[in-house]
Amino acid sequence: MNALADEEQTKARPTKTNLKQWIAAAIFALIAIGLAQVVPTIEIAWVCAVLMLTIYLFAFEVVGVDVAAASVMVLLGLTSLLAPLMGLQQGLVDTNNLFNGFASNAVMSIIAVMIIGAGLDKTGIMSKVAGFILKVGGTTEGRIIPIISSTVGFISSFMQNVGAAALFLPVVSRISARSGLPMSRLLMPMGFTAILGGTVTMVGSSPLILLNDLILTSNQALPDAQQMETFGLFSVTPIGLALVATGIIYFVIAGRFVLPTSKGDEDVTSGQQTMDYFDQLYGVEYGVYEVLVPADSRLIGMSLDEIEGTCKVRIVAIEKGDGLRFGAQSVDRSTGIDAGTVLGVLGDNTNLENFVEKSKVDVKPELDIFADALVPNKSGIAEVVIPPGSNLIGKSARDVWMRKSYGLSLMAIHRGGETITREGGGVRDTPFQAGDALVVHTTWADLAHLENDRNFVVVTTEYPHEEVRPHKLGFAGLFFGIALCLVLFTDLRLSVALLTGAIGMVLTKVLSIEEAYEAVSWKTVFLLASLIPLGLAVETTGTAKWIAEQVLAVVGDQPIWVIQAAVAVLATFFTLVMSNVGATVLLVPLAVNIALGVGANPAVFALTVAIATSNSFLIPTHQVNALIMGPGGYRVPDFMKAGGIMTVLFLIVMMIMMNIIF
Repeated sequence: MNALADEEQTKARPTKTNLKQWIAAAIFALIAIGLAQVVPTIEIAWVCAVLMLTIYLFAFEVVGVDVAAASVMVLLGLTSLLAPLMGLQQGLVDTNNLFNGFASNAVMSIIAVMIIGAGLDKTGIMSKVAGFILKVGGTTEGRIIPIISSTVGFISSFMQNVGAAALFLPVVSRISARSGLPMSRLLMPMGFTAILGGTVTMVGSSPLILLNDLILTSNQALPDAQQMETFGLFSVTPIGLALVATGIIYFVIAGRFVLPTSKGDEDVTSGQQTMDYFDQLYGVEYGVYEVLVPADSRLIGMSLDEIEGTCKVRIVAIEKGDGLRFGAQSVDRSTGIDAGTVLGVLGDNTNLENFVEKSKVDVKPELDIFADALVPNKSGIAEVVIPPGSNLIGKSARDVWMRKSYGLSLMAIHRGGETITREGGGVRDTPFQAGDALVVHTTWADLAHLENDRNFVVVTTEYPHEEVRPHKLGFAGLFFGIALCLVLFTDLRLSVALLTGAIGMVLTKVLSIEEAYEAVSWKTVFLLASLIPLGLAVETTGTAKWIAEQVLAVVGDQPIWVIQAAVAVLATFFTLVMSNVGATVLLVPLAVNIALGVGANPAVFALTVAIATSNSFLIPTHQVNALIMGPGGYRVPDFMKAGGIMTVLFLIVMMIMMNIIF
């Protein structure tokens, strides 16, 4: 009965969802028809209709957000053909400019920072950053989120926020893999704080970079008595710091309620599935532990071979103060144990308890020194087969020094329907035969090398094929520094500055061109590039100006702070449906004129617009939100839930701080 009920619920759910979508579609259509009755031109009416369609597709996820954006772009292009039938003189967007988004500064910048981030990740530096954060913050969400967010917020204050977010994507991925915290619980706080960090300095976001130029342009039309002064680099710092702090506190307190919960990072999940697979198939059950050898331990003076001969555990990593030894050409069975040695031990709970009791060693509560090496995205259990013709046939694991030579710690041999394990005895002394399936613990890098070794056939295929190139750290750091300096200290376009760093990493083989292509999230690229024509239509048809005039007409007789708040709300709305740069360029002149009309400070109103255009958390139209949407597995409702509250908090804190500072 329960199964039948579940099946009926499963069948009923799509019907209910479709009904909600149809009802919402009808409501949005009625709104569009209503707007058509009051707008001054037919062009604005059609643009409002397209806006309603876009918001509907995003909010109810009728199709993927990238597909929705691309569909809207194509629809805008078709208006050139259908213009006579729509009552238009020409299309809503010139088809010659329809695909300019793919070559826009913002999109090319995003592509560049993704490549730069991948290049830095290839050197292993991001793993070290992740390790440091885990060492300081532990594995609890309440401590990790503030550390990640504050770090990203600081970086974002001096470089484009999407660049900061892209650089920290691999860091968050590694933290998720090591801590077991789902990516969905970490990426959104990081992304939101990256956006907030852009308000800390006048070079943190494109609107703030543009603001002083827009003020100087407005000054040309103003009398001497009304001239506005430009803002200094740190004029907005108190406001930005308050916003960053608000974002961090918000997620620390309310994160458990507003952040979506998923099964976790793929690497963690696949690692657990792998353990379950080998446990069920071969009876191989294990855990990974970090063990410290104290001065009074019985292991002192013994070799790894002697330890493993008496205890049913495998030592896969060792640290004696002279560097971490793990993988091929590193762990030698003749290695002796000294006081203070740290061991990476593989075994089940029972054998580990016996090992600890006999040896008088201390088990650490969680991985520390081996936190980077023994996580599922770097190493794990794998299955390899000895093929006919292998040079290993007739030899045992001890004969070939398998752990040292190949980086394989042998745990079991499956032969003829039977499994030889340590519990059965002699697994390391058993000569290999053709067809033997070996269950081993190894690094994924070592396993990748075995795929080209004719002595083995690698059965495990679903593992991270990651090649770390620490020797390229110098080149990666050099070109990252060059790109950063070009962004901060020159007038070069952001995309050109960042692409300089990206292409430099490719030319110096920090990563290959194929790896650079793989690093780019093309879903993000299509989402942003396809939305740019919509922003162009909103601007060129006069739709934006009409909406601004209507909203401001309603609050024209209110106190100055109410009018300022209305400007902030208007800027917030505009930045959701068009680029923040476009919203700033459009609204700053209007805000200046409104401020002069009501006797307020026009520079403060202009700054209100420039800051409020960073209040883009409600839907994934901001570059940062689009960037984290795929890796975090987020849906539009997730942004609405967490971003809705953040949007309100942003407006409240911004208004309070601006009225205190200015």
